[in-house]
Amino acid sequence: MNPETSHSTDPSTGATARGQQHQQQQHEQHPAQQQPGPFSPNPTIHENDLVLYHAPNTRSAGARILLEELGVPYRLHVLNMKANEQRSPAFLAVNPMGKVPALVHQGVLITEQAAIYLYLADMFPQAGLAPAVNDVMRGAYLRWMVFYGSCFEPALIDRAMNREPGPPSATPYGDAETTIATIASHLEKGPYILGDRMTAVDILWGTSLQWVTRFKLMTPTPAVQAYIDRMAERPSFAKIRNEDAALSAQHAADTDPQQAAGPASS
Repeated sequence: MNPETSHSTDPSTGATARGQQHQQQQHEQHPAQQQPGPFSPNPTIHENDLVLYHAPNTRSAGARILLEELGVPYRLHVLNMKANEQRSPAFLAVNPMGKVPALVHQGVLITEQAAIYLYLADMFPQAGLAPAVNDVMRGAYLRWMVFYGSCFEPALIDRAMNREPGPPSATPYGDAETTIATIASHLEKGPYILGDRMTAVDILWGTSLQWVTRFKLMTPTPAVQAYIDRMAERPSFAKIRNEDAALSAQHAADTDPQQAAGPASS
């Protein structure tokens, strides 16, 4: 299946196909503007700007991928976590939690993955990455968007750290095995979370499942692995993956130039 054209033959997903064309046009006109150097407040940012605070190889990579899929202009503030810039006074003034992703739009701060994904997909509906409020699939979209942070990730982290989750009646996710099986079995029903239609919730799950399987927090079923591969093939995923690799290498060089230079030749 071609991930870039899989929706174009379905009348119900015409908005997605149009959104992908819009995305390409927007990227040609409005590439992301990156704030160079160590993190600091940017005096050139205007109140109406869309600003993403990002660190490579973190949860904020998914927010970058979503912005690429939406095809909207935005400013990128990169933080070097190897230099602990996420704990700097400048960034703590933006997000007191010292965490990424953090999004600022028209002077309003949005944090937490689900909130950022929901906000962006609704704010830019021309890309077709969110069911409308009156769409029958809106409920399923919201369910899976929230299920990740409220059930799936807590279950995996508790299990990975050998923490006793407590009785199911007192645990938000019940038990880890059922939580994992719930998403794994759902992905056997179609190529995307909502079936044949790719939406913003797939950006969340596509990036997250890559991470949890890479670090062996979850053993992927064939359906889960096929889903991971399908999402990873999208141009937006490849673009941000490559850019994050370059950013990470640069941060390592900036933090420890001697180590980045490698061993001296003899």
